[in-house]
Amino acid sequence: MHRIPALLLLLAGTGLPLTAAAQVKRCSTQDGGLVYTDRKCEDIGARERLPPPVTTSGGAYLRRNVCARSIQDLSHSLSSAIQSGDANRIAGLFDWAGMGTTAANRVMDRLELIASRTLVDVQPVYAGSATPDDDVATFDPDTGQLLQRAAPRLAGLRAEQIQANGHTPSQATFWLRQRMGCWWLHL
Repeated sequence: MHRIPALLLLLAGTGLPLTAAAQVKRCSTQDGGLVYTDRKCEDIGARERLPPPVTTSGGAYLRRNVCARSIQDLSHSLSSAIQSGDANRIAGLFDWAGMGTTAANRVMDRLELIASRTLVDVQPVYAGSATPDDDVATFDPDTGQLLQRAAPRLAGLRAEQIQANGHTPSQATFWLRQRMGCWWLHL
């Protein structure tokens, strides 16, 4: 009589899906691009790109970043905060300086919505172009020499997400601000 519930608990503990639902996979192409698909990455000539590890244990996160000293730390913390589904963790990465109550309530409402969605990836956002690859090289027409261009400046982080229906993509863009030696998010 207790074997079926025990079997269900055993299956749930293995991490195997109990239903056949489509999953979004993140695949890296040979040229370094990122493709989202519900097929195997190998079927489209790419390899699977795993999300960053979650730093949670039993619903509580293991460490709290008081100050992200680099944009990489901020990006990882944002990924972990969204994966936890806790808007307060995302809010801990946010620069609240000078914000009034009404504006802060609007931001928290937006963070609640972001926390409720499934994270696919966090991508950099560059000023002046969508990615550094969009900055196409140009040549001087007279000499034929390559013109030097300034590298695009990293301006923000974009959370690529899936809405609650399981297949509609969604994006949330956070801009970067450095204050007191730390990197912070703002909208």
